[in-house]
Amino acid sequence: MKTPAAVNAERVSKAVGGFPVLDEVCLDVGPSEIHALIGLNGAGKTTLMRILLGMLKPDRVSVHLARIPVFDSPAQVWSRVGQMLETPFAYPELTARENVYCSARLHGMRREAADLATRRALSDLGLERYARQRVGTLSLGNRQRVGLAAALVHGPDVLVLDEPTNALDPRGVIVLRRLLREACRDRGAAILVSSHHLDEVSRMADRISVLHRGRIIGSLQPGTVDLERRFFDLVLHSDLHEQGQ
Repeated sequence: MKTPAAVNAERVSKAVGGFPVLDEVCLDVGPSEIHALIGLNGAGKTTLMRILLGMLKPDRVSVHLARIPVFDSPAQVWSRVGQMLETPFAYPELTARENVYCSARLHGMRREAADLATRRALSDLGLERYARQRVGTLSLGNRQRVGLAAALVHGPDVLVLDEPTNALDPRGVIVLRRLLREACRDRGAAILVSSHHLDEVSRMADRISVLHRGRIIGSLQPGTVDLERRFFDLVLHSDLHEQGQ
């Protein structure tokens, strides 16, 4: 019997100013799975993630988180979710440690547990030397690390990460890949990531879905040779099909 998906979206549609951004998108993420969402700029990836997280209301929706409708999910469910969309979670006037600790507390962790988890998250992301530095003074890559630490600190069961490898150096990318794999292995976390880096997605993901012009147009197999060419073949075929209609 198939394990129920931790995140499930059925026929999600959204229009902005009369322009369709999402068109009946279906997507699911299962426990212990990293599902990658890839697409060109403007494909609708961030909009879909915002809907999955209850930040944006769609025109047509069936979205469930831990088998509970997103817009009915209690605080207890949301406390087990981690996310980083568009820009890292960070108050520039607070230190790196204070930001990560705030995230832990906002997700319901008690003070002592939050303190321990914060120290572990800072260590995992290589941020110990910046712990007492105000985030507004950090480099872009280190602000990205702070955002990831804030998303991971409470050990979430569901993670939604928009372009998580942006601004990370090669070492940071490898560390993130390891942390996500550990979250899947140790906690059975369900992870949805978007990315423009197809080679990195291929190393990280268990499944890859292609979003183009607001629709899921196909999937790619991780580890496939010449993944970039196959991605553009899918996009071109979709455009030609649409022009031929």
